[in-house]
Amino acid sequence: MMSMGFELTRIGRSAAPGIVSASVLLAAAWPSSALAFDQQSSAGASGGGATLGITSARPEEPKASIQMRLRFGLQAYKRGKKDEAFEAYRDAADQGHSGAQWKLAHMYAAGDGVAENDYEAFKLFEQIVTEGAAPGSRDSAFVANALVSLAGYFNSGIPGTPVQANPERARDLYWQAATTFGEPHAQFELGRMFLASGDSLNNTRQAAKWFNQASEKGHAGAQAMLGHLHFKHGRRVVGLSMLTAALQTAAPHDRDWIRTLQEEAFAVADEAERRTAIVRAEELLAQR
Repeated sequence: MMSMGFELTRIGRSAAPGIVSASVLLAAAWPSSALAFDQQSSAGASGGGATLGITSARPEEPKASIQMRLRFGLQAYKRGKKDEAFEAYRDAADQGHSGAQWKLAHMYAAGDGVAENDYEAFKLFEQIVTEGAAPGSRDSAFVANALVSLAGYFNSGIPGTPVQANPERARDLYWQAATTFGEPHAQFELGRMFLASGDSLNNTRQAAKWFNQASEKGHAGAQAMLGHLHFKHGRRVVGLSMLTAALQTAAPHDRDWIRTLQEEAFAVADEAERRTAIVRAEELLAQR
């Protein structure tokens, strides 16, 4: 079995380590109404369970003052008044609102309307995880994303801060996000970690399992890596079709490494395999 290490080095990362696109999470986890942001639950007491990030569901009705600040912040952000939005989100975050904390953390991480500050983002993500949420509740998406974001920071550390690189801690956080909340990017990262651990049959099977779970949730990187494994192990049409479909749906920061894998597979495949794979890729895309 061939080592996968050289492929892993090609996989791109977003600007802030481990942070899933805020727009992706908004589309997946938030209600469709533009003002549904202010319907998120307010903070309650931290859960008594031993597992980090899990607690009993918090009260569904936030205080009216928090509702007003969130509504003001959302409207200000949409108008491009990010300084006003930042202040409104901070007011709500200070009162323990997970949605406001999450939005504020992403603003810090991306330097979006405020000076970029990964350590401030880290502390907010940590607060979200500490407060926790019941799996399946409205706030669970914020907690799952915060776990992934913290894992990304622990992967590389934050220079000049107390946050040092701790790959084992990162793995534990990815594991919790993947197993407790079914978070697809965490599942993708676990797949990568199994491949990086060696080219044994067990590692490959474990990687394929996690890539498959994330791929079923629409994670293009996971679909590409699963396709790559299929192609390497002789299922060339299946693998090339998955790589081709993944390339069409990948986020911009993932397209280069997926394109490289897809072009390598395309060059090795014969004409009949290419034609069949293209048809199957179209079928995969139609199923989305």
